[in-house]
Amino acid sequence: MSNKKITLQDVAKTAKVSTATVSRVANGNSQVEISIQARVLAAARQLGIDLTSSRKNRNIAFVLGNRDVLNEFQSQVLMGAEGYCAQRGWDLQFISFMSDLGVPAAHVQLPQALTRQDHAGGVILTGTHSANMLTALREQRIPFSVMGNNIVGDWQPEEYDCVTTDDVRGAAEVTQHLIAQGHRNIHFVGDQRLPWYARCAEGYRQTMKDAGLEPGFSQIRSEDRELGYLAAKSLLVNGERPTAIFAGNDQAAAGVYAAIQEFGIRIPDDISVAGFNDTIGSVLHPALTTAREFPKEQGRHLAEFVLRRIQEPDLAPQHVLIPTELIRRDSVLSVATPSPLARRKSQAK
Repeated sequence: MSNKKITLQDVAKTAKVSTATVSRVANGNSQVEISIQARVLAAARQLGIDLTSSRKNRNIAFVLGNRDVLNEFQSQVLMGAEGYCAQRGWDLQFISFMSDLGVPAAHVQLPQALTRQDHAGGVILTGTHSANMLTALREQRIPFSVMGNNIVGDWQPEEYDCVTTDDVRGAAEVTQHLIAQGHRNIHFVGDQRLPWYARCAEGYRQTMKDAGLEPGFSQIRSEDRELGYLAAKSLLVNGERPTAIFAGNDQAAAGVYAAIQEFGIRIPDDISVAGFNDTIGSVLHPALTTAREFPKEQGRHLAEFVLRRIQEPDLAPQHVLIPTELIRRDSVLSVATPSPLARRKSQAK
């Protein structure tokens, strides 16, 4: 068996390209055509070496778009991605990026860290981005993976390396749980201009329709907690009293709690509340019934996809749909169960 060390010249000969081209691919030069990158990397694998392992720049950029850097959900996605990269000798660079989601593709400006000559070897897109951001990255030939629940605009998820939570089905399961507890007047809180709220609203709406119930939606537009607070307060001020409120994420549910408690109304005795994502549900009082989204697992898959894309540029698009888990806690009460107040009144008689 030969102990000959494989050289760049050997890879070049096998791939039928120049040694300089092999060197550029090995150093992560994204200007090399994707088809040529793929041929060079495949030749290297055939010879038993991994060209990406010798790169000086072994950085992946985690680009959090248009979200609070302290967001509980995204921080867990970051932890999952960082752990996966670290195990494989790659560093993760965090970038908080604010952009105009309505800018045409031709005018999209990428973060400077992605346009420098020594830019990151790949990108993980989380937070909220426009579909035009995906086009801009593809035009720059930068390998990337994307969290599919939060893209604004028209795009085709099947064309990208995409990790998605099955939030439509998850919202349907939350709604089904509320209905199973006897609730018929269930109100949804969420800004449907934003894709994650819109997807939850879709699951809620269809489930209500299937049950022959009338859906109710908030028209308030604001940030998560403020959205929940203003939407619930608006309902109560106008004399509306649903038996249950379904908030499109836990942060909005926290705002719903604040408004309800401000009115001296008790959860779940008077109004049941459910949330979505299970980031802060366990620390609310009472503990929040919600749907768990497994953000750390999402982060690991996002990192896995982008590292695989770096090593195999011509790989078919990679997809995973992660289910949610209904977490039953204390914030939902069966309407068939008399509230403590009703029980006390009955006993007084």
